[in-house]
Amino acid sequence: MGKKTNKKKSHVPFRLNIIFFIVFLLFAGLILQLGVVQILTGESAQEEIDRTENTTTTIPVPRGEMYDRYGRVMVNNEPLYSITYTPPKGVQPQDRLEVAEKMAEYIDMDFEDELTERDLKDYYFIQNEEEVTSRLSEEELEGLDNGEVYQEQIDSITEDEISNFDDDTKEIIAIKKELDQAYTLSPHVVKNAEISQEEYSTVAEHLSELPGINVTSDWEREYPFENTFRGFLGGITTSDQGIPRDEEEYYMSLDYSRNDRVGTSGLEEQYESVLRGQKEKVQYTTDKSNNVIDTEVVREGSRGKDLMLSLDIELQQEVDKIVEEELVETIEKNPQANRHMENAIVVMSDPNNGEVLAVSGKEYNRDREPGDDKVSDASYQAVYNAYMPGSTVKGATVLTGLEEGVINPGTTINDRTLRFQSSQDKSSYRPGIGNVNYRQALQQSSNVYMFFIAMWMGGHEYVENGPLGLQSDTLQRFVYHFNQFGLGVETGIDFPYEAKGFEELDFDSPGNVLDFSIGQYSTYTAMQLNQYVSTIANGGNRVQPKLVKEVHNPNQEEEGLGPLYNKNDTTVMNRLTMDDSDITRVQEAFRDVMLPGGTASGYFEGADYQPAGKTGTAQEIVTERDDEGNIVYDADGDPVQYETLNLTMVGYAPYDDPEVAFSVIVPFTGQDADTSINGEISRRILDAYFDLKEERAEDGINLELTEADEKVEEVENEE
Repeated sequence: MGKKTNKKKSHVPFRLNIIFFIVFLLFAGLILQLGVVQILTGESAQEEIDRTENTTTTIPVPRGEMYDRYGRVMVNNEPLYSITYTPPKGVQPQDRLEVAEKMAEYIDMDFEDELTERDLKDYYFIQNEEEVTSRLSEEELEGLDNGEVYQEQIDSITEDEISNFDDDTKEIIAIKKELDQAYTLSPHVVKNAEISQEEYSTVAEHLSELPGINVTSDWEREYPFENTFRGFLGGITTSDQGIPRDEEEYYMSLDYSRNDRVGTSGLEEQYESVLRGQKEKVQYTTDKSNNVIDTEVVREGSRGKDLMLSLDIELQQEVDKIVEEELVETIEKNPQANRHMENAIVVMSDPNNGEVLAVSGKEYNRDREPGDDKVSDASYQAVYNAYMPGSTVKGATVLTGLEEGVINPGTTINDRTLRFQSSQDKSSYRPGIGNVNYRQALQQSSNVYMFFIAMWMGGHEYVENGPLGLQSDTLQRFVYHFNQFGLGVETGIDFPYEAKGFEELDFDSPGNVLDFSIGQYSTYTAMQLNQYVSTIANGGNRVQPKLVKEVHNPNQEEEGLGPLYNKNDTTVMNRLTMDDSDITRVQEAFRDVMLPGGTASGYFEGADYQPAGKTGTAQEIVTERDDEGNIVYDADGDPVQYETLNLTMVGYAPYDDPEVAFSVIVPFTGQDADTSINGEISRRILDAYFDLKEERAEDGINLELTEADEKVEEVENEE
């Protein structure tokens, strides 16, 4: 039997099979996974690859313009070259720095007084980031958020490290500072002042090297009549200032951008909603790398609507000239007596519809530097500053007495000095006028007649050297009646702010009631006095004053006003409760004031336009101050005080068909200054009004639209 041989089996093929099997399973799993991705999540995966994002931004438009009542431009937009920066999404500080460095080769940027220490440190950090970040250990930065970490790093940069930047570097920093103020996909003005043609064209040629930079046009406010009426026209922020930070939430809710220019005072602020215009809205489409791949204009922009003011700019210029001349002459003729006098204020309006025709306020600059103007515009004082008006309010006092039934048209009083127990004597400015009725009392400005009205309203019968006692509600009743004329309440003028006058009245002092009746206690603005006299002039309607007559859509074809958008109609705020016959009586008495025997007859002698009105003088105590504004004290330690006069006047013309009303306030004239500036101004401004009217008629100029013209324009606007 042969020998059996045992062969050793190889395990290699078996192991290879195992490996192949494992590889097969892996490939099968991979294919399965790819299938799942392709079938179940392929669409969303592709969307992630192709992901884009839509962002909507707005582009500012020029503001609306302002015109006077005859269509003469008072505020417009001067076109400017402009270089803007619109940062893309995800832009980094280093990216902006690179743009700034390139821009510095093509434009000049002012950096004097523009750069802060923080600006210099920010630049140093970008240039030396690795070195600066290494200065602080992880332990020192533990628990701080990113903003706090950056602040710590900035604080570690010393003054020496930022003290040696040359002018070229500072210019780059100034440009970068402007770029840093831009918001994502929102254009920001880098430079729009004093751009040369060379700068503009050079930047335009190199736009491909300057990502986000563009050359376009911009605007800034221009005032063809310079400082005339500027106190009422108001101001706007710059693009650097943008919207007020303390009102950011409000403006952002109205679709403003942070660097938008907005009205901050005057009519610019009051009519911001119509002057701002409709910004162009643009939608940007960006890919996942933040590259803009498409833009679409969602809404066309249109510049702001235009305002037609009620103002007559020719009359305004004449009134400004008159007020300035009279103010300067009065002060410089007697500088010591008038050392506290510094301003004069005038308001002129149409008493029938409240349209303000001219507002002038001039302030004498005593502490001016060489080259400064002797007089500056202070027209805003017509609504901001309240003064004791003196006898101008006696028309309201007489009507109050007639309404309360304490006097009648036949009531006569003996004007003489009144003496009270434990109180100073009271009399008219010219004691001992004699027997007067209401009409003579207004014509000759009797204080005593008004005192009796006040006493009788308070249930008091005068006894010489006796005590003065009035019912506790006397002053309150007086105030109620005066409020009907607009005295002591807001006039309602279309302006951001107006004073109401002295509000903290002492109702418990009988002497104050007597002073109130002659305008020697409460205070009023020139605008309030104008509304008061207009109420008497038009027969009893307190009409809301207005600075803007109409709002117009922009004229798309040529310069000037476009179609009518809105008209500020006449608003009667209230009707006097006094009888029409009593109002007529006061009108007649106001006419007597201007005729022989009246307190204003000397001013209006020979005037053929039949003026009516009332003069006023109020005594006001002024505390002496030194050149630095500190109170001056006498040897006993008491403040040095002087008695000054507020010279006022109100009126209208013509008497029988009033078309213009005025108020004049000249406060703090010297007691012994011997001036009649209130009367001189009043006569000259009325002469100016009627002279202009006559000149226009002689020239055949019909500047006012007729009723038919207005209707045609309204129809065209509706179409």
